[in-house]
This record gives sequence, C-alpha cells and structure tokens, in this order.
Amino acid sequence: MIEQRIADVVARHTRDIADFPSPGVVFKDLTPLFADPAAFGQVLDLLAERHDGVDVVAGVEARGFIIGAPLAQRMGVGFVPIRKKGKLPGDVVSASYDLEYGSATIEVQTDAVTPGANVLVVDDVLATGGTAVAACELIEKVGGRVACLDVLVELAFLPGRERLDRWELHTGLVVN
Repeated sequence: MIEQRIADVVARHTRDIADFPSPGVVFKDLTPLFADPAAFGQVLDLLAERHDGVDVVAGVEARGFIIGAPLAQRMGVGFVPIRKKGKLPGDVVSASYDLEYGSATIEVQTDAVTPGANVLVVDDVLATGGTAVAACELIEKVGGRVACLDVLVELAFLPGRERLDRWELHTGLVVN
C-alpha cells in the first residue's frame, strides 16, 4: 500500500529536534529525507502515483516548496507557491491563522490557478491545521478546487485533522 511505503521511508528519514522553534515544541525535521536523493525520490514517486486528475500542485512555504515543485514536475503539471505575507508580486489574497507557537499570514497570487482547476496542496507537517486550512481556503478563493491535501507527517496528538474535514487528506507518517 502506498501510504505504508511513504510512512516507512519518512519514518527512517525524520529526526526530532527538541525545543524548536520554541521551548516545549518537538520539531519534526525532514532534512535527512531531503538530503537523501534515493529516499526523497521514492517518496515523490509514491506521491505522484497516489494522485490522478491533478491540474496543479500548490506548496506551502517553505518546506512545501521542497516537496511540491519536484512533485509537480514528476506529475507533468505546474507549481503554485503559497508564500508568507509580502513575498509575492502582483495581486494576492491573504489568510491569517494561528500556529501551535504563534501566528502567521500566507498569500497566493489571484491568478495562480485556472478557475475550476484541481489542485493538490502539499506541505511537510500537519500540526494544529492552521496552515493547511489557510492554504486550502486560499486556493478556493482564487477559483481552484482542492483535490487533496497531502502532508508527509501528521502530528495526530494535535487537532489538525479535525479542522480539515472539508477536504480529502492524505498523510505519510502519523505520529501519536
């Protein structure tokens, strides 16, 4: 099964960083995965295999870019960056949200997707769900349809999944 294969590779290539970015937070560092071309390539191939009918991949800054751009290339579709506030030129729409350790605002260009396009939204970690909800809502605001949200790691002890019941969600490694 694709999900288990992704989980196995991600688990072997993820390390925990205590007290980052603030005390009490255990950061799931995927740098070892990104540094291993064979393992990262395997995950990208499995993600591409899992998703049909996608018109564009949208990645959330910053690690969603690392996953999303090569995934879009493998799938033969375009890539849309969802960026931190003030980083995109032209007309944009914004969404602000709370994180487990602060707050943030992300943006996407208003012409980023063709109206009605099926968009695969990707990011590295699902925690409280704030970033994921904001990203999906931005895609919908600019006329896209969120075909799926796919993250490599889900922190199941946080309420992220509960906030995403409007969209199909796939995760790789689930951490309880």
